[in-house]
Amino acid sequence: MANETNIKGKLYLIPTTLGENEPLEVLPISIKRAIENIDYYIVENEKSARKSIKKISSGKSQHSLHIEVLNKYTEPQSIPEFLQPCLEGHDIGILSEAGCPGIADPGADVVKIAHEKGIKVVPLVGPSAILLALMASGMNGQNFAFKGYLPIDSADRKKAIKQMEKVSTDQNQSQICIETPYRNDKLLAEMLKTLSNQTHLCVACDITLSTEYIATKTVADWKKTAVNLNKRPAIFIIQG
Repeated sequence: MANETNIKGKLYLIPTTLGENEPLEVLPISIKRAIENIDYYIVENEKSARKSIKKISSGKSQHSLHIEVLNKYTEPQSIPEFLQPCLEGHDIGILSEAGCPGIADPGADVVKIAHEKGIKVVPLVGPSAILLALMASGMNGQNFAFKGYLPIDSADRKKAIKQMEKVSTDQNQSQICIETPYRNDKLLAEMLKTLSNQTHLCVACDITLSTEYIATKTVADWKKTAVNLNKRPAIFIIQG
């Protein structure tokens, strides 16, 4: 929506669903209202973003959308240009692929520039797999760290896992990480080989979906448990 004065538009951070469930099962009505009122978007993937917008607001005109793509191929120097509509009085929405923009997801660079340009940033409520997993884990929710993706190299990954366990034990801090879904089973196997038997591990996958699975066990108990995580978005939390 455009303003008729010289007032800058706002930058809305718009969460999406974590899977193929119905949007209004997990998203508040404020998300639908924002989608209906915003025509300018910064997204990671245009095709899936258009699909999400249509699913959230079926009456939204696709022809009215102005979309900029922000991904690993985006030239950093082009990012400030994405915010030009805000300087012209239009609101912009950053739309996440899954979950919340800027949290294990592109968008932080745009938000930083928005603050530098004096553009108001408005975070909207929606599902974050990281926080939902921590909530359901039974682990320390007052002292935690998100480590993102662990190294791909096996030796480096093993070192990272041991370091996470040490920090968790020394500081009573929950250590959270994620993995590319098709590598989940391999990461779990490496964790079970590397972590001490008494260390607690939470595995949470398909959060908010009908196939949701969340379990916290000691490593010793996980070694007796069969679970298939292949290609299922998952969160791993270590508590030493």
